[in-house]
Amino acid sequence: MEQEAIKENNVQKIYIRYFDIDLDAKTKEAFPRTPIHFIQKPTIKNIVPVVYIKNEVMLASSIVIDSLAQKTLDFIQIINKTNQLSCNEIQIDCDWTLKSSENYLAFIESFKRISHKKISATIRLHQVKYYKKTKVPNVHSGVLMYYNMGTIGLKSLNSIYDRTIAKPYISSLKKYPLPLNVALPLYAWGIHSRDNTILGLRSKLTIDDLKADINFTAIDEKTFKAVQSNYRKGVFYKKEDIVKIEAISASDLKEMATDLTDNLPQKPKEIIFYDLDEDNLKNYEKTIFKQITDRF
Repeated sequence: MEQEAIKENNVQKIYIRYFDIDLDAKTKEAFPRTPIHFIQKPTIKNIVPVVYIKNEVMLASSIVIDSLAQKTLDFIQIINKTNQLSCNEIQIDCDWTLKSSENYLAFIESFKRISHKKISATIRLHQVKYYKKTKVPNVHSGVLMYYNMGTIGLKSLNSIYDRTIAKPYISSLKKYPLPLNVALPLYAWGIHSRDNTILGLRSKLTIDDLKADINFTAIDEKTFKAVQSNYRKGVFYKKEDIVKIEAISASDLKEMATDLTDNLPQKPKEIIFYDLDEDNLKNYEKTIFKQITDRF
């Protein structure tokens, strides 16, 4: 289904998460976590490796910025060489804060200098509105991550997308000094809780999945209760556990596109959908990508 979507939408460029960079709790050293393993070589030539760096890494006083930049580039090159791939652009994903901004901006400068590649960076809404404080990374372009806006909770409306949360921020887009592309969400997850305590997020879980599962019963249109203890995809659900589904509908995506078009200073060169996965694609019409991109 993924290849079909790529072909039907004439996709020319794809962003691929290569690995995360985490901080070892004992040694306080940065290390790559869960690197990608290609089952088959991507059919699209224009690929962009994406590296997610935890903010804790940038907050660590033990981190040597130039060394981290070099090791990050080296690992990307190892993955490319192993899989006979090449790239012209690399994307750095990090939700940096005021306290970590100095290290993060220095990392970007170092990485840009040694990589000789086009560098893009993810940008969150709060980094747009308060850019004079959080600073702007010296990259070729930014990608506005228009999702994961709210607090993950049992009573919140939707932590993936909440228009009331986004509204106070998007008017600041007109003043943001970096060219922005847009990344929109194309996924769902379940918030798994027990005795009012959140146990975790269960990815690629939908309302239809739980409606079809005899181990769960609906409390309301988005919330389900385990009627008996069970395992689902390796996760244990105890009887009485609660799962609240958060998802993005086609109407949500259209609303996002309209609001962004009204506030972006210029038309984005790219609309990026996260993420390309059969479990996600099955929840939308085949024409969803064109429906949304035509609104920009």
